[in-house]
Amino acid sequence: MATFELYRRSSIGMCLTETLDEMVSSGSLSPELAIQVLVQFDKSMTDALDTQVKSKVSIKGHLHTYRFCDNVWTFILQNATFKNEETQENVARVKIVACDSKLLTQ
Repeated sequence: MATFELYRRSSIGMCLTETLDEMVSSGSLSPELAIQVLVQFDKSMTDALDTQVKSKVSIKGHLHTYRFCDNVWTFILQNATFKNEETQENVARVKIVACDSKLLTQ
């Protein structure tokens, strides 16, 4: 799995992919241009996370499952608590996918 696929599986990434697929199918966009848009999306997401996100979050919960494959960690937590400086949220089940940010530039 390419590291950028993590962004593409988010809600906004899925919507973008579906829209580009429809545009390619209708002939209003070339497949090459659609690929360029996805590559730019990947770079924009990486840049935004690197430069605009300043908040830190503490996560606690029961670690149900963890795995490490292709330099990507996947954690599944149950009864997790997310806490930052201002708020605290409880979540019954959460999947966290983490990878080394240095791999994003390769």
